[in-house]
Amino acid sequence: MNKLPALMVLCLSLAGCASAPNRYPYAKEPNPQQVEYVIGVADGLRITVWKNSELNTEIEVRPDGTITMPLVGDIRAAGLTPTQLKAEISKRLQNYIREEGAYVTVAVTAVNSYRFTVSGNVTQPGMYTSRQYLTVSEAVALAGGPNRFASPSDAVLIRKEPQGSIKRIPIDYDAIMSGKAPEQNLVMMRGDTLYMP
Repeated sequence: MNKLPALMVLCLSLAGCASAPNRYPYAKEPNPQQVEYVIGVADGLRITVWKNSELNTEIEVRPDGTITMPLVGDIRAAGLTPTQLKAEISKRLQNYIREEGAYVTVAVTAVNSYRFTVSGNVTQPGMYTSRQYLTVSEAVALAGGPNRFASPSDAVLIRKEPQGSIKRIPIDYDAIMSGKAPEQNLVMMRGDTLYMP
């Protein structure tokens, strides 16, 4: 007789654990769609200097993250936004162009640095590139979706922080697809790995 109340308490506690909501602060994760694009290695750039067409150039960011321009030499481009790169080029050109000032524009002509990995139990695991930012669900779709061995509710987004630490973000892919957890459908960042167990 004494075992029955204990069994009921155990069942209730297990049920509570199974339905416990995920407490991860998804809203605090960055969304690159809402900020200016950050230039990366292998991105194509068009740099125009007004009234100085001989300085105009179309160039790809080298593996070391730099570009080379006439007069100013090597400039680090990777990790900067186009606005920041424009300011740096303008500052350096002031030593050479004094009369009119250096009116510079920087346009990203080819997005080649946006890469992420989808691994584990998906149809086509691998590294993917895209010309536009993709969400978790779009990345999984690009990889052919979960395979028959997958546990989609236990997926993990592995993200490297700017300071170098690794963050593991729990992702319930089934809840995303059913519309129960839209907050978990994060935008994939450059270098992210989505693991589908």
